[in-house]
Amino acid sequence: MKFLSLESLAASSLLRVFCNVVIFILCQYNGAAKGSLPFNETVPAVFVFGDSIVDPGNNNNNIKTVVKCNFPPYGKDFPGGNSTGRFSNGRVPSDIIVPAYLDPNLQLKDLLTGVSFASGGGGYDPLTAEFVSVLSLSDQLEMFREYKSKLKAAVGEKRLEMTISKSIFIVCSGTNDIANTYFLGPFRRPHYDIQAYTDLMANSASSFLQGLYGEGARRIGVVSLPPIGCVPAERTLSGDIFRHCSEPPNQAASLFNSKLSSLMDSLNVELPQARLVYLDIYNPLISIIQNPPQYGFEVATKGCCGTGNIEVSILCNRYTTTTCSNASKYIFWDSYHPSQKGYEVLTHLVLHNKIDRFF
Repeated sequence: MKFLSLESLAASSLLRVFCNVVIFILCQYNGAAKGSLPFNETVPAVFVFGDSIVDPGNNNNNIKTVVKCNFPPYGKDFPGGNSTGRFSNGRVPSDIIVPAYLDPNLQLKDLLTGVSFASGGGGYDPLTAEFVSVLSLSDQLEMFREYKSKLKAAVGEKRLEMTISKSIFIVCSGTNDIANTYFLGPFRRPHYDIQAYTDLMANSASSFLQGLYGEGARRIGVVSLPPIGCVPAERTLSGDIFRHCSEPPNQAASLFNSKLSSLMDSLNVELPQARLVYLDIYNPLISIIQNPPQYGFEVATKGCCGTGNIEVSILCNRYTTTTCSNASKYIFWDSYHPSQKGYEVLTHLVLHNKIDRFF
């Protein structure tokens, strides 16, 4: 098994965070009073594909990978202080709403309202998932086909088709590709410049989105890449001596985002009934990081765990580190992942006035 580097964990985390907040907002709308959704529409379920933080436990169930986080102090502010395997001090929206598809305790009612197929550490590039021994997007799409068979057997083909066609699908991927497979790994960079590699990513994203559409998905939200170089650990590992944001990964993320946005515009024209929505996390997160007091934070360049400069996963543990007294003052919980409050603030910034676009 190949091990995930610290920098690759850093890069993937922010993208995964955003998908959770998307799910949270959509389900808030779904549970609201009748008429809250545009055109009296309904959202029967939410389905998630991608990488780690939208992975509410799949990697903890029969997947042999180091991309896990099921020990203290993670979860210290979660109800009961339980470490659930999520990279946060407390809740992320998928803990509340979308269970892991591989959860052995999954029940029919969970299948009816949606599940997450996400697997931490993956990406659009198939090599990215292979590198850390997790589920690729192709694997996740195959699990979705299996899900459909289970639901059809339980409720019939008509209800299955209604559920799929009216549900929201969230795709969160790509950051591990750039941070890990391209910038850190020895596999792609010798053969691709960043223009060519982001083309490879965009082509893979196109194939996956068309595959989802072929399985009946119509309302699909696709999350952009975040400002990878601005997470605390990237500042430490590849920023300057003043720990400013690292520009190369930020530039690569921006390049891919422009290609992703153009791709989605094209697919909306090419695919009948498609509602593909580009969800920008890059600019809202930059705004929070550059103006923390405006959003109720005090610390933007360090995490709550340990020194906040480098600790994540096994480096953020109860035996070797202490945590800040109040994680809500920090944008980041560890050197890569936002605090629970970070999720909440990002939620409202990103999805404000975006819900109508799914209908």
